[in-house]
Amino acid sequence: MTKTSLSLRDLESKLGQEVGISPWVEMSQERIDLFAKATEDFQWIHVDPERAKQSPFGTTIAHGYLTLSMLPKLAESTFEFSDRKMGVNYGLNRVRFTAPVPAGSRIRGRFTPVKFETLEGGVQVTMQVVFEREGSDKPVMVAESIGRHFY
Repeated sequence: MTKTSLSLRDLESKLGQEVGISPWVEMSQERIDLFAKATEDFQWIHVDPERAKQSPFGTTIAHGYLTLSMLPKLAESTFEFSDRKMGVNYGLNRVRFTAPVPAGSRIRGRFTPVKFETLEGGVQVTMQVVFEREGSDKPVMVAESIGRHFY
């Protein structure tokens, strides 16, 4: 999949319009286990496949924060900004984990700019981000991501 190439200034005219869809990324059990190890969050629903078979999900599921942490990867694999020298994460608004992400499933992100503000030497862009799971009609995460981008 080819990255969407934009200038930062293009985003202002695209408020409310979806500007990119990321490639699919697998949420493997190995990825889930590595996240559990890094964060020391070993709740059984994430790391015990045998016990998770008895859960309402029938399998292990990704941590919500693991799903959220995929945002930079999905964004960077979706966009390239022709006039950006540097970008930083400024924060998030309204994060919701709306459905589980079973181990082995694939997710992708949809990106829609909803706010554009000028900064000294750059811009601040609030992006509506919707993560969807392949084969499901319900999103798995909805958030607003705020990025600061500098020329």
